[in-house]
Amino acid sequence: MSETTTLALVKRYLDAFNAADTETMLACLSDDVVHDINQGGREIGKDKFRWFLGMMARHYEEQLSDIAIMVAEGGGRAAAEFTVRGTYLSTAEGLPEASGQRYSLPAGIFFEIDDGRISRVTTYYNLQDWIAQVRQKA
Repeated sequence: MSETTTLALVKRYLDAFNAADTETMLACLSDDVVHDINQGGREIGKDKFRWFLGMMARHYEEQLSDIAIMVAEGGGRAAAEFTVRGTYLSTAEGLPEASGQRYSLPAGIFFEIDDGRISRVTTYYNLQDWIAQVRQKA
């Protein structure tokens, strides 16, 4: 896959995230996508990814800004760095109580691309920073 095609695929995925367009996000993924959850486990498959997106939508409303996408030579890997700006809507298990707190933090996603689809999504952000922000604003 070319670098240009990979760039367009990752941009499409991130634009769909910002539009809360789950179906377009899922269309960018391979059926056996590997999802490495920040400070969590690894899930495999589009159905688990769909469930994860639904869970996230219940607890958070988020937008990504200041997006920088980097693509490796050959287009097989990419990374995106951005700022997550969000609102904590409802309390997620094991996390502080939600009361509509707003937060902003740097984050990133690493992608692998196979056969024109995203085959791995690995997300990183500082969970302790997020917790400190929502506790402070509670």
